[in-house]
Amino acid sequence: MDDKQIIELYFARDERAITETDIKYRKYCSAIAYGILRDKEDVEEVLNDTYSGAWNSIPPNEPAVLSTYLGKITRNLSLKRVRSANAVKRGGDEFLSAFEEISEIISSDEDIEKEIEAKELSAYINTYLRALPDTERGVFICRYWYFNSISDISKQFGFSQSKVKSMLYRTRNKMFSKLKEEELL
Repeated sequence: MDDKQIIELYFARDERAITETDIKYRKYCSAIAYGILRDKEDVEEVLNDTYSGAWNSIPPNEPAVLSTYLGKITRNLSLKRVRSANAVKRGGDEFLSAFEEISEIISSDEDIEKEIEAKELSAYINTYLRALPDTERGVFICRYWYFNSISDISKQFGFSQSKVKSMLYRTRNKMFSKLKEEELL
């Protein structure tokens, strides 16, 4: 079933929408949740919450890209779960490690949301990432969107761990410089 048909099921309040969403997007949403949570039981709970969140928000929302919409719900629910629990006990050390690496860019002494609108920053980062070569963008997204470990990224791309770390370091620094140039930080 295509995305438009699934969205129509949500608008018709047909419970098959959840079944079809699960069939089509379980692997995708599970990968996002597992990259953050590293716990299969937590992943299952987040998947259920994701489907519930989609059910409760479609309508009135009509997502242009259903996979992105579901991915964002899954990611936000996973991050919320990590924040509310002791992350290290739950196996979230990759999340903490990745978050610490990027935190110098996305935070400051003041609350960044008070300094600029989150949409403006997000739009600029998306534009910046689209301009990167495919490999650099892929490595960056694997680390900071999916919270994959350095080891997993090195295997996926066939690079040494030191190359992955170096690539992430350079990309973070370039992005930080660009954000400062644009006076977004």
